[in-house]
Parts: sequence; C-alpha cells; structure tokens
Amino acid sequence: MQPFIVNLHRLGGSVTELDRTIGKEFFESFGNPDILGAALSVACDIVRHGVTVDVECSISGTLTVPCDRCLEPLEIPVETEFSETYAPEGDELDFSQDVYDYAITALPLQRVHPEDQCNPETVKFLSK
Repeated sequence: MQPFIVNLHRLGGSVTELDRTIGKEFFESFGNPDILGAALSVACDIVRHGVTVDVECSISGTLTVPCDRCLEPLEIPVETEFSETYAPEGDELDFSQDVYDYAITALPLQRVHPEDQCNPETVKFLSK
C-alpha cells in the first residue's frame, strides 16, 4: 500500500494538492511491527518544474506504539512537515518512504504513559 505515488504526466506547472489518510496498514507495508495503530492525515502540495518535483507535506494525527515501561498501547500525537525536491526517473514519483520516515522520526525517543497511567500489574512487577 503506497498512497504517495504520483503520475508525473498528470502534474501541470501549478500546485497539485494530495490529501491522504494513512493507518496501520501503511506502516505494516514497511515491515514496522512497532506501530500498533495509526490515524494520520497527510496534506501535500506538489509542483513540477520540468525535470524536478517539489513536494511539501504536513503530517498530523496519532500513532499508537507500545509503552516502553509497561508495553501497553500508547497513543502519541504526531505533527511534522517536510519539503523535498525530487528528480524522478520515469513516469512516477513515489515519496511514500519519506512520509514514513518523517512520521516515525516525529515520535519521541522515550515512549511512556504519563505517571500513574501504566498497567499497574506490570509496574508492580517491575518495582520488585
């Protein structure tokens, strides 16, 4: 599932808008088992300049990952954006990998529930 493949022949010289909603399946297609759930909106502006294509994307929503402390699902808000210039070879531009990378790197390094919201049984076991 790669929802960020654009046919270059359909792009004119003006801005083309591309809006997508991505879920867990998008992250599974990259072989990422750490994403338990996803509800992200991705809004992109795409402009073709002859042999190059400029893409600006905003990504917002939530990703659900295992808590580093109790391993229970933890929903984390994600908000990031990126701008890239591509020089595609062929008739299509696929920037799915960049959307994936920017969404993943928007997650914090430490992913834990707020104080007193972890699974109490796990916390009890860990405190022994």
